[in-house]
Amino acid sequence: MFEEGNRLRAERGAENVFDFSLGNPEVEPPELVLAAVRKIVSGQRPRAHAYMPNGGFPEVRQALAQRQAQATGLPFAAENIILTVGAGGALNVVLKALLDPGDEVIALAPCFVEYRSYVENHGGRLVVAETRADFQPYLSRVAQAITPRTKAILINSPNNPTGVVYPAQFLDGLEALLQQQERPVVVISDEPYRALAYDGIAIPETQRHLRNAIVATSWSKTLAIPGERIGMLAISPRIEEAHLLGDACTCTNRILGFVNAPALWQWVVAEVGHHAIDIAPYQAKRDLFWEGLTRMGYRCVRPQGAFYLFPETPLEDDVGFVQLLLEEGILAVPGSGFGRSGHMRLSMTVSRSTIERSLPGFERALARARSRQEGGERRDDPSRRIA
Repeated sequence: MFEEGNRLRAERGAENVFDFSLGNPEVEPPELVLAAVRKIVSGQRPRAHAYMPNGGFPEVRQALAQRQAQATGLPFAAENIILTVGAGGALNVVLKALLDPGDEVIALAPCFVEYRSYVENHGGRLVVAETRADFQPYLSRVAQAITPRTKAILINSPNNPTGVVYPAQFLDGLEALLQQQERPVVVISDEPYRALAYDGIAIPETQRHLRNAIVATSWSKTLAIPGERIGMLAISPRIEEAHLLGDACTCTNRILGFVNAPALWQWVVAEVGHHAIDIAPYQAKRDLFWEGLTRMGYRCVRPQGAFYLFPETPLEDDVGFVQLLLEEGILAVPGSGFGRSGHMRLSMTVSRSTIERSLPGFERALARARSRQEGGERRDDPSRRIA
């Protein structure tokens, strides 16, 4: 999609291309982030760019542990925190530490497209548990997916691509389910969008509700610094032998080639990582986009967080409909890549003007799709066949 966007911009001009394919924040980092960077690079912190222990600078880990303890009410220590190369690095680090060949990891579909690769990278097998039409989890489907080989359950809330938030009741039900298992199962909670929740929704603290929980997160979205690749693992101190898991993740952090999270950005998040961008503009764009699409006839669950919409495509063939949009200069991602066909993901990391100017193209594509459907119905209608 990235290359296709470049091709279209070269052909039509950038102003005639509406790229909703990538979750790449269009806003700049807050000034307090830039101020922290200037402070560190100006040399006010000696040895700021030196080698550090594989899990990260001890002072940084301690600062982040204190924040996690405050948020969860649990006795987090520095040894429970591993600084990583983004949330993707965090997930690979913990999966490498946990999985033996053939172990299974359950994910709730739709889910981030790279989860399967992450699990298979380390000899595991991804098992998909479907969610409801509103993308909320079926606890019963999770229960059905658990086998003696289940090692972990991977959840993502607010969710990419749907924007739904999993409620505390689901987490409590999941905890009760996992307590019934003969073999310990850990929950890996992928939380890079935690700070991006709309309408005053409070995101439940996963580690308050789940005993064996590991949080993987980053500051890519919350501070608008995705290219800096700074993230962390927070291993719950309630996990039995949490210190051994921390040691294992410290090892895998290095042997996977990530080596260390970027030194400069470790110091930055220690200072300002508890802040976040202003979400009001994203909420306003959510309202504009969702209302515009649903008014013209698209069906879409209203996102509660993150910065994506995941509407149904008017054609069952989501790839085919994305091709129709492409003819209008609109780039979207087929939902089948996220494990839910008949949908498409639209990223709101664009200007308000881009959304407004794209809406006529969405309407034209919808009309063409309906025309195709009607034509197909006429061709297939038995009452119109000649005997």
